[in-house]
Amino acid sequence: MTKSPLHATHPGVVKRLKRADGHLRHVIAMIEEDEACTDIAVQLQAVEKAVTAAKRTLIHDHIDHCINADGEADLADMKALAKLL
Repeated sequence: MTKSPLHATHPGVVKRLKRADGHLRHVIAMIEEDEACTDIAVQLQAVEKAVTAAKRTLIHDHIDHCINADGEADLADMKALAKLL
């Protein structure tokens, strides 16, 4: 039985991260095959953007769903999240 995710965005975040993982594996292969550093750097930039987008989606979703109904949130949690954006 598959447990449903707490947040609706989690499956999409997992999908993005799996895609980034495949992309990163390709970058590793590029390095091992001694491809041009400029090409590798461009591909690393793409991986970095994909991971950053997944992180932001996860954090924004957490903020949307984990703030109490009365608008209160754990201040320490919010400060920690703010550092990650």
